[in-house]
Amino acid sequence: MEIKRTQYLNQLVKKMHNGRVKIITGVRRCGKSYLLFNLFCTYLRQNGVGDEQIIELALDEIGNSKYRNPFELDSYIRQKMTDKSIHYYVMIDEIQFVSEVQNPYVSDSSAKVGFADVILGLMKIKNADIYITGSNSKMLSSDVLTQFRDRGDEIRVYPLSYAEFSSAYTGKPQNAWREYVTYGGMPLILSLDTHEEKSKYLKDLFTKTYIKDVVERHDIRNGTEVIEDLLNIVSSSIGSLTNPNKLSNTFASEKQLHITSETIETYLGYFVDAFLLRQSLRYDVKGKKYLKTPLKYYFTDIGLRNARLNFRQQEEGHIMENILYNDLIRRGYDVDVGVVEYNTRNEDKKIRKQLEVDFIINRGNQRYYIQSALSVSDSEKQKQETESLLHIPDSFKKIVVVKDNIEPLYDENGILYIGVEQFLLEGTALLD
Repeated sequence: MEIKRTQYLNQLVKKMHNGRVKIITGVRRCGKSYLLFNLFCTYLRQNGVGDEQIIELALDEIGNSKYRNPFELDSYIRQKMTDKSIHYYVMIDEIQFVSEVQNPYVSDSSAKVGFADVILGLMKIKNADIYITGSNSKMLSSDVLTQFRDRGDEIRVYPLSYAEFSSAYTGKPQNAWREYVTYGGMPLILSLDTHEEKSKYLKDLFTKTYIKDVVERHDIRNGTEVIEDLLNIVSSSIGSLTNPNKLSNTFASEKQLHITSETIETYLGYFVDAFLLRQSLRYDVKGKKYLKTPLKYYFTDIGLRNARLNFRQQEEGHIMENILYNDLIRRGYDVDVGVVEYNTRNEDKKIRKQLEVDFIINRGNQRYYIQSALSVSDSEKQKQETESLLHIPDSFKKIVVVKDNIEPLYDENGILYIGVEQFLLEGTALLD
């Protein structure tokens, strides 16, 4: 089964021969290697690139362990590029496996040679086009990206979007949404049949990969239980406003543990760096400023979140909000949580109210406001979901995304109502 990840393939194609290293990043097991070695290589071959022009190396394979030495890696690749009249495509998977070694040509014992030296040297070869991936407990994707700074282009890969998932889903089409909101979009999920298999796979990703990576990378010896509990708490509160102080108080009241807000903020940062979580800041629409706290955290993959809670907490509203957030981020939009303040009166008393806008989306000089709602089946629910939108003092497009499949329609205030599946499948066109 081939999953066509057209968005990422197009990004790679667009960046070909631009003189920069292409760095494919993303949460572990989201399909980075598949994109590079399967989809991109197939594209090259279909467009006339010969096998001798493609230099592939997966450094996590034991047969390639020799090339974890930077000098051996550099020598191997250069020996493959013998013809200066043709382009070579150098693809190195799991670049972090390259060790730092002593530079044998200088006396300074602190002088080391590592993968960055190899890649930067290869970039100077005019007919070489370089592509790399990398992430594990030793070095995350974000660390690899940092090594090259302004000399690298990031292609960020996400778990499958709903559009990608549904296009490859082999079950009954009407079941695709239910499967996606339960098990998410990690690519291997599509090849597993039973709940037990899917549940075990997702839980193992946490315990054997993600948590292990963070603990080993940051040498956390006594805080493993805290990290586990923190992930459970954040999993339970997706779509809810929170902050490190609030989470610290939760530990004190529910776990009888004193964990400082600084420690919690640090641990959350570790999972953001590992691309497991993403934080969304609040933006004051009328005041035109960011509010430091509270904010929201979303999981990169909703199936991972559900597995973390043993599939117990299936709040459809928050799950749908998380999925919408991921899809908007994947499309390259800047996404914030919005707040609208306004004055009203109650029994001759002036009251200042705060209303939440689920998402403020910016793209260049365009802006969109989106509310995620399970239903607007009656006038009371419609009023509740649109009140914040009606208090926004500008004319940018406003959208309410609902769970049900409905015919898209505009109300008398110009607000668009659309079903979530149609929005996820056709959302780009709607925001044009």
